[in-house]
Amino acid sequence: MNEPPLGFILVDTARLYRARIDCAFEQSGVGLTAGEARTLAYVNLYPAHRQSALAVKMNVEPMTLVGFLDRLEALGAIVRETDPADRRAKIVRLTEAATPYLERISSAAATARIEALDGFSTEEQATFRRLLERMRASLVRCKEGT
Repeated sequence: MNEPPLGFILVDTARLYRARIDCAFEQSGVGLTAGEARTLAYVNLYPAHRQSALAVKMNVEPMTLVGFLDRLEALGAIVRETDPADRRAKIVRLTEAATPYLERISSAAATARIEALDGFSTEEQATFRRLLERMRASLVRCKEGT
């Protein structure tokens, strides 16, 4: 049998990794769904972004993201503010109430990461990260060129 293409391995590994992280979020007792936990993590990574930009970064439909944001806002973990540059758009910001959620999310993600990298030396992990970052940068340049 032929060796699977790199793209297949990369996409399948990403799918499995996301499923493991989602499971870790659900098992963490954080009190959020995997989608809500992922949303909060993205808001933390990309502070003060528009809802539409977050949906693109998360690769989810805007209406799906709205549901997650509604729940997080009801919990007091985020606020949505009118974008001064476009009154129709909303900027998403974390509140202090997000901190305990983010701590549990980070811990759950670390557990999944440790499991995924089991058997990799510290040097291999660093090399793997650098290579993925280079690949991502190449793909970003390709996308920007279109």
